Amino acid sequence: MSTQQILLKILILAFGVTGIASIVGYWPTIKDLYNKKPSANISSYALWTLTSSIGFLYSIVFISDLLLQIIFGLNFGSCLIILILSIKLKNKV
Repeated sequence: MSTQQILLKILILAFGVTGIASIVGYWPTIKDLYNKKPSANISSYALWTLTSSIGFLYSIVFISDLLLQIIFGLNFGSCLIILILSIKLKNKV
């Protein structure tokens, strides 16, 4: 196996691990919102949901890389969940 192939495998692994780690980072906010504790800025998450949706759609339409599509899809889904929970919580208060 060449050095380039090894580096490529390391990069793929690092992308997957850091992508999953960042998604796991959304969990405390989702948990707080689910437990009716406001902990997210709606404007920020509206923007992040929009930008992550564009990245996710771009990955589906133009790039045939399943790992990228999964990571972008989970990021978009996490942002969307937080946005929805934040809006629901704000409207109930």
